[in-house]
Amino acid sequence: MRLYYQSLGVTRRSQSGPYAQTLTAILRGAVAPGTTVEVHGLAPGKAIADQYRYLEYLDTGEILANGLAAERDGFDAFLIGNIFEPGLHALREALNIPVLGLCEAAVTLACLMAPAFSVVNVNPKFARRVAENIAGYGLSGRLVSIDRMQVERAAVFDRAFEERAVRDAVIDGFRAAARAGLDKGAEAVIPAGGIVMTLLADAGVHEIDGAPVVNGLLALAKLGELAAGLKALTGHFTSKRLTYAPPTGELLADIRRVYGAHLFPGAR
Repeated sequence: MRLYYQSLGVTRRSQSGPYAQTLTAILRGAVAPGTTVEVHGLAPGKAIADQYRYLEYLDTGEILANGLAAERDGFDAFLIGNIFEPGLHALREALNIPVLGLCEAAVTLACLMAPAFSVVNVNPKFARRVAENIAGYGLSGRLVSIDRMQVERAAVFDRAFEERAVRDAVIDGFRAAARAGLDKGAEAVIPAGGIVMTLLADAGVHEIDGAPVVNGLLALAKLGELAAGLKALTGHFTSKRLTYAPPTGELLADIRRVYGAHLFPGAR
């Protein structure tokens, strides 16, 4: 089984730097023997500030192209390792392999672990985007709060991979924000942001005061395996009725004539 993991964070932090190396090791350690995970970024100069909707829009085209290429290259699932999940619904419509996103995987798993959860946020611009995603899943009623951990600046996260004292400070900040959510009634905690998830997984932080820390990296890798396995077992995973139904017949022919024969593989 082959999983394609689309990261935006490794794009802006170096494809071979400490973050990329740690992320790749965590993902490969999470999956079962016989499953491979390939971590890919975007082209240089992309994903500089994905919290801005306009810039995310510009970057999404490459993610869509990567999804189409992943299916052609024989990957069994396409995993969008970004909390905003750019291209998620478009790729579910276009591809035949399962397409899963970081936020939805974490939230879905949190709902299996606890009746209510909170999110620990690292950037004030993340909060509304994450809340919109959760509302889109129909799970706003399970969300207790979105609490922000205090960090001096984003560069602290990069230093945390190489400086133990900085990593400990980041983890302490996460714990403080997580406890704020637990005090409001949350029973599980989701860190929002791949780099924080990577730091926490690397440090083995999976529980706070009896509440699970639902790490989206692990959730996405394991649910990716599950989705690909179910597709292999049954021949189906993503619904192709209504929301994710591809075009057919003459419309499909017109679309391929204008946009390219590679679109909507398998559609007729």
